[in-house]
Parts: sequence; C-alpha cells; structure tokens
Amino acid sequence: MSIRKLLLVAALSFAASVPAQAALRVFACEPEWGALAKELGGNLVDVTVATTAGQDPHQIQARPSLIARMRNADLVACTGAELEIGWLPVLLQQSGNAKIQPGQPGNFAAADQVRKLEVPTTLDRAAGDVHAAGNPHIQLDPRNIATVAPALAARLQQLDAAHGAEYAQRSAAFTQKWQQAIARWSTQAAPLRGLPVVSQHKAYAYLYDWLGLKEVAVLEPKPGVEPSASHLQEVLSQLKATPARMVLYSSYQDSRPSEWLGRNAGIPVVMIPFTVGGSDKAGDLNGLFDDIVGRLLAAAAQK
Repeated sequence: MSIRKLLLVAALSFAASVPAQAALRVFACEPEWGALAKELGGNLVDVTVATTAGQDPHQIQARPSLIARMRNADLVACTGAELEIGWLPVLLQQSGNAKIQPGQPGNFAAADQVRKLEVPTTLDRAAGDVHAAGNPHIQLDPRNIATVAPALAARLQQLDAAHGAEYAQRSAAFTQKWQQAIARWSTQAAPLRGLPVVSQHKAYAYLYDWLGLKEVAVLEPKPGVEPSASHLQEVLSQLKATPARMVLYSSYQDSRPSEWLGRNAGIPVVMIPFTVGGSDKAGDLNGLFDDIVGRLLAAAAQK
C-alpha cells in the first residue's frame, strides 16, 4: 500500500473515531415545551420531558432519575409562574448543575414571555392553590406558543451558537406554519364564541380568552380542592339560573365530578387533552389544538 493510501486510511479512521458533536440536552418540564423544543431544534436537540399528560404538573415527585437527567442538561425549559414550585427547585438544587440555575442562560421560563391572566391582587393561601404570578396554564392559547417560540429559539441559538443559522431557519418555518394554523383554528372555532361553560379546575383562562368562551362556574370550590357532593349540588343549582353548554376537565383529572354534573345538568362533558399526549390525536402541538377545537365544536353541536 502506498504512503498516500496509508495516510488516507489513517485519516478516515481518525475521522470515524471522533464522536459527532453532541446534541444540546434539553430538560423540558412539560410535554408542550418538549414538543416545541423539538420543533425548533430537530436533530440538534436531545429532549427529556419530566411529565406526561396523565400527570398533574403541580404534583410531581423529584425522582432520582429526573435529578440525573437535569444534572446533564444544557437547558431547562419549563412553564414557570410557580407551576412547578413544588418540585422544580428541588431538582435544580440537587442537580448541582450551575448552568441551568435561575438567571442563567440555561434556565428558560415560558410564562415569562407572555401576558399572564388571573394575577391575584392579594395573596391568601386560604383561597387554595393560587399562583402569585397569575394563571400558569399558558399553553392552552396557541398565540402564547407563537410568542414563546422565537424566545426559546433565541435561547437555543445562544447556547449552541455554532448552529445558530439552523435554529433561526427552523424558527421562521415554525412561525409561518403556526400562524397559518392559528388562523385556521380561529375560523373553525368561531361558533364557540360566547358559549357558557363550566370548568372542573381553573385551568382554561387562556383557552377561554382565545376562543371567547364564558366560564360561568367552577367545580372546585377553591383551586386544587376536590369538590364535595354538597358543592356539586350548589353548582347544579347555580346552572338553573345561568345554564351552561358543556363542562370541561383535563386529561390528568378524575372525570367523575364533571360526569356527575354533565349527567344531572344534561350537558356534554368534554375532556381537554391539556398538553401534547393528552389524547390519541394530540401527538404533537398541531394535533393538540386540532383535537381541542374538534372536541369543543362537537360538544357545542349537541342539543
């Protein structure tokens, strides 16, 4: 074998032995931010999601497996606004990862990017699970996703500047596609505007703000407090004066309170997927809103 061929073989062997640049490791607290990170990063990101659509994001255990994942993360992308206050601070502390602590580029809170609804004027924990920063369930308005996306893309670019152009390109493509989808959903959902509804939990402020639905009652007497039989009776009596067209509950919730009210009030019961993975059709962000709008329209069409 000639010297040239030997050098070529050696060069190819060396190139094969050099590992490909590792993907940016993203730890997402909720499925919606994991899905958005994948949309914006594609193969450039390796995404771990801490929760599923079947879990209450308020009530998560700081498991050792989550601590291990966070220890190696380059970016933590969560909702913020105190949604994860019961478990995220423990994970951050136990991880020992300095680059993902609050105030660092590796720490991203989606709720910081949008206007919050239901911000309390006074704080009283006796009022239930009240968040000082406002309602944290921002993901149920696709317009909020549109606002969060470029901010998250900018953070990915900051942390992985070598691929900045690719993140920018993916962000622009997502924004164009997403704005078209919002226009389509808004047109489809026009018949929902002004319809009175009941919520099992005060989780849908952003959904109602977007679609113009009117919340006339809540099954939980206080946020996070399960409704008693007597409270359900009170809500039922209230609906005689202010009738509702449907009652909504989330994929992670016990459906029995909503089903009881629906049965006794004679109104449809709607399960809201709430996040990516919350139903068979909600496999990604587009599917999430396709399914939410479809379920609400189907309930509204019932007489």
